[in-house]
Amino acid sequence: MKASELREKSVHDLDELKVKLSRDLMNHRFRNMTGQLENKSMIMKLRRDIARVNTIIREKAK
Repeated sequence: MKASELREKSVHDLDELKVKLSRDLMNHRFRNMTGQLENKSMIMKLRRDIARVNTIIREKAK
């Protein structure tokens, strides 16, 4: 997900996206612990996406 795409969204949409990404991250972590996760790089990708969303939310708050 690119930052330019995120900047076009409203703060409300970004909050919803952050919740969705957090749930996905939790699910991927559980799958990783049980040995069912095939693509372990998705955990890092989700963490970075959540950080991007948080950054854009803070930018819009100013």
